[in-house]
Amino acid sequence: MTGLIVVVAVLVAATVFGLVQRARSGRVRTSGGSSSPNGWVLTGSDPGPADRVLLLQLSSPICAPCRQTAALLDEVAADAPGVRHVEIDVADRPDVARELSVMRTPTTVGFDRTGRELLRISGVPRRAQLLAALET
Repeated sequence: MTGLIVVVAVLVAATVFGLVQRARSGRVRTSGGSSSPNGWVLTGSDPGPADRVLLLQLSSPICAPCRQTAALLDEVAADAPGVRHVEIDVADRPDVARELSVMRTPTTVGFDRTGRELLRISGVPRRAQLLAALET
C-alpha cells in the first residue's frame, strides 16, 4: 500500500511540474532594467544605425525547439524594423550562457540599443506576445 501511495504522489508531482513548465514556456518576461551584461558586447557587435533591439538566442546543436525559435526570430527580425536576431551556440560559447544565467535552450534575451536587458523568453517564443513586447 505504501508503495502505491508513493507512486501516485510522484506521478501527481511530475504532472504538476510538467503543467507549470508548459505554461511558462515561451512566455515573454520583461526584465525591468535588470543588471545583466550588455548583449551587444556578448555578441561582439555594435548596434547599427537602425538597430533598436537585439534578440540574442542561446541554442544548442541537439535542440529541436531551437531551430523553430531561430526560424521565428528570423521572421520577426525581417518583419519588424530595427530588430536584429543573433543566435549563439552555447556549446561554442558557454561563457555567454553563464553571464546571462541561462539554464536551458532555447532562451532568447532582448536588449535595447544601450545593451540593457528588456525581455527574456525560455522556450519557443509566442509570436504575438513577442511582437507586443517589441512594440513597447
